[in-house]
Amino acid sequence: MRVGIGFDIHPLKEGRKLFLGGCEIPHPKGLLGHSDGDCLIHAIVDAILGALGKGDIGSLFPDTDPKYKGVRSVLFLEEVGKILREVGVRVINVDSVVVCEEPKIAPYRTEMQKEIGKALGCDPKLISIKGKRPEGLINKESILSYAVVLLEGI
Repeated sequence: MRVGIGFDIHPLKEGRKLFLGGCEIPHPKGLLGHSDGDCLIHAIVDAILGALGKGDIGSLFPDTDPKYKGVRSVLFLEEVGKILREVGVRVINVDSVVVCEEPKIAPYRTEMQKEIGKALGCDPKLISIKGKRPEGLINKESILSYAVVLLEGI
């Protein structure tokens, strides 16, 4: 068994689409990043890579590489899913938290679980996504995510 933890944060910016958990969410601002800025996917990717001892998202998908400019982050998760299958590892579970004042996460949770499960090749029921409001303790201009994964088969 192996455990990994991931964290990511991105600022919100007008004129960008908002992607979280592989889903496009209606919102006046999107996450700023080299890719689509999907901080939930980024945190999960980092958690899996950490559990595998394979570095972090920047080591596999560097923001200095123009081929990743504007790419959907779910592609990163699909690539990590391929790595899991190649080394014979399966996901036991993913537990994650998205911290933001808005949007509310609950209406999109099931769709996010499906997208993440599909990308990783696992049952969406193994993916937990919790939305937490910071109650004004952090600014409304960013979204951050934490993820923990448990893998089996190494």
